[in-house]
Amino acid sequence: MSTVLLVDDNAAFVENFEEILSNEGYAVRSAGSCAAARAEAAAGFQVALVDVRLPDGDGVEFAAALKRAWPEAEIILLTGFASLESAQAAVRAGAWAYLTKPCATPDLLLAVGQARRHIDEKAELRKRAQQAERLATIGQLSASLSHEIKNPLNAAALQLSLLERRVRKLEVASQTTLLEPLGLVQHEIGRLNEMLEGFLQYARPRELYGRLVDAGTLAGHVIDLLRPQAEQLGVRLDARIAQGATLSGDASRLQQALLNLTLNAIQATPRGGWVRVEVTAGDLVEIRVEDNGPGVPEAMRERIFEPFFTTKAGGSGLGLPLSHAIALQHGGDLLVEQGAAGACFVMRLPASGLRS
Repeated sequence: MSTVLLVDDNAAFVENFEEILSNEGYAVRSAGSCAAARAEAAAGFQVALVDVRLPDGDGVEFAAALKRAWPEAEIILLTGFASLESAQAAVRAGAWAYLTKPCATPDLLLAVGQARRHIDEKAELRKRAQQAERLATIGQLSASLSHEIKNPLNAAALQLSLLERRVRKLEVASQTTLLEPLGLVQHEIGRLNEMLEGFLQYARPRELYGRLVDAGTLAGHVIDLLRPQAEQLGVRLDARIAQGATLSGDASRLQQALLNLTLNAIQATPRGGWVRVEVTAGDLVEIRVEDNGPGVPEAMRERIFEPFFTTKAGGSGLGLPLSHAIALQHGGDLLVEQGAAGACFVMRLPASGLRS
């Protein structure tokens, strides 16, 4: 819920605006002076409506101070005495909008709504910039990793294969005691190779091969691939697939993303539970993977798309970051929500267009 800070000393006006904004789902905190508003602002807010005339200070100066202290918030100035000079002062103060009192309800809601959307857009741009910066840093690291780790791993795997062939030429009694530790080492090297491959795919995503993709067909294929594993774990795998959910994208990359999400859900769901894959069509193609497992704690939701962050024993912590990177590469996004019963991962992708 977005919080609106309303700063005005006219009680009737404040009561009226509080009712209008509350009915639209905003949390409203009000103050009749600069001093009271500073105390209310300390609890945080997204949009402030500030009268230019306040009993203990200049509203324009106070708005500028609010903007400096809370740069991510947006300020809307209110006045009953509009003039060119006051409008210019509002611009200099960094105000998002300038409304004249009495203000019509549609104009008020439009200004507050636009300010709130602008805040969300800025946050999304910051997130994408941070993601790009992180990928650039990891990309530099991956070149070194590929040479310094992958080559020795491949050499070790080759030598172990040669050793295994030699062991199998020994007497059967001798083979048993040697093959067991040998197999264990081969398994661990294979796991390290898989982890490294996942990291390299995340750090250096290949160029997309774009074509029309039917998201429903793709989801059905993933379900067919994972149904045997789900049945083995005692998890019911369901699908709700809309017709006509097409987008422009790389089918193999999108399948990899959905495979990671669905497999994670299956592994997180207790025996007797269910996992549902749902595809809906519209301006955005939405693919939801929901389960009735334990869900994702609120404190972890900010970190689950970070590379190597995992709560699973033996997990690489690369499946979700890779799926997230694939969604971003397609101009979409991947979000985690609290589902009706457990976790719900939502991949939203544009119905057409690619980002290189």
